[in-house]
Amino acid sequence: MKRHASPRRGRRLQASASAARARRMRGLSLIEVLVSVVIIAIGLLGIAAMESLALRGSQGSLESSQAVMQTNAILEAMRANRANAANYNMAMTCAVPAGGTLAQNDQRDWITALKTSIGQVGDASTCGQIAGCPDACVVTVRWDDQRAGGAAERQVVTETRI
Repeated sequence: MKRHASPRRGRRLQASASAARARRMRGLSLIEVLVSVVIIAIGLLGIAAMESLALRGSQGSLESSQAVMQTNAILEAMRANRANAANYNMAMTCAVPAGGTLAQNDQRDWITALKTSIGQVGDASTCGQIAGCPDACVVTVRWDDQRAGGAAERQVVTETRI
């Protein structure tokens, strides 16, 4: 006569098998969570690095744009005082010059605007130069670009006729 396993015994075997499986898998979910946390942390560090590079690039772009705008500002001041355009010529100047005549006041205001828009008031790295006016004016703006991740010295040169 054949003996069949009782339903009660089959349930006990299934329960003990699933308990053994649960014991083996108990630490597996913790390891999966730890691996996920490490992957997310590496991803977030990558995002932070990309954001830092983007901010540095936009800082350099802002400084270049400010240099071009300030160059155009002094050129327009020179065009407004065309009769005295030769008086605007100046060597590379990093300190804010004293005012006096209209040309000297424009130079003082220009260097001050360069320092406030590109550098910082009182810094020695933001400088401006005007040469060759009125026939072939060359306006040069120089500043320290290390804060934006660039070279130690960066410059914008604009040439025009008054």
